[in-house]
Amino acid sequence: MNFKRLYQFLRKLQKNNNKTWMDNHRDEYHDVRDDLIEWFNQMDIKLAAVDPHYSPTTGKQAINRINNNLMYHPNKPIYKDHFGGGLDKEKKQSDFYMHFGVNETFVGGGFWHPSNKILKSIRAAIDYNGAEFKKILNKKNFKDTFGAMRAHDSLKTAPKGYAQDHEHIDLLRRKSFAVSHPFTQKETMASDFDDKVIAVYKEMLPFRRYLNQAVTV
Repeated sequence: MNFKRLYQFLRKLQKNNNKTWMDNHRDEYHDVRDDLIEWFNQMDIKLAAVDPHYSPTTGKQAINRINNNLMYHPNKPIYKDHFGGGLDKEKKQSDFYMHFGVNETFVGGGFWHPSNKILKSIRAAIDYNGAEFKKILNKKNFKDTFGAMRAHDSLKTAPKGYAQDHEHIDLLRRKSFAVSHPFTQKETMASDFDDKVIAVYKEMLPFRRYLNQAVTV
């Protein structure tokens, strides 16, 4: 995968974020996109080899559209400033997401802005056995890799049905359960980048499995 070319294209797109420019550079866009799709295909094979419960996901299934959804966000630019995609895709299960952008590059996973039904299931699991979840979050290798869960708005009070003094109230108030590991653009261009992505995937597995079990049971 030629990540250098990917970032070069995104920087040009950021300076010329309009349909006319994109139409004139459509071939370049497709070359970069097809290259990334093939990289996702290769990562799909590599991740399946390290996780027996992995859900096969083709590169075309993985990659996200580069167009912003202007129906819901009319003030956003026409095109995103990044390429993104998710592997290990399974309906109603946690995400494993890769983001390659002008301003940030990261690998992340979990549930970001989940539905009320999924959020309710996660809170029920934490209420039942939040100690296990905290054990995962506080593991040294996990904290070294991800730090804390990604910050997002939380409830100011306890969710309905839970006491204010619940021992896991800090988790129960959360509206998202996701972690991420940043990469520099230079790191994505190194020969060991795929290995680093695999290492992040493996370190994230207990976190995602806890969440997946919470919304499955």
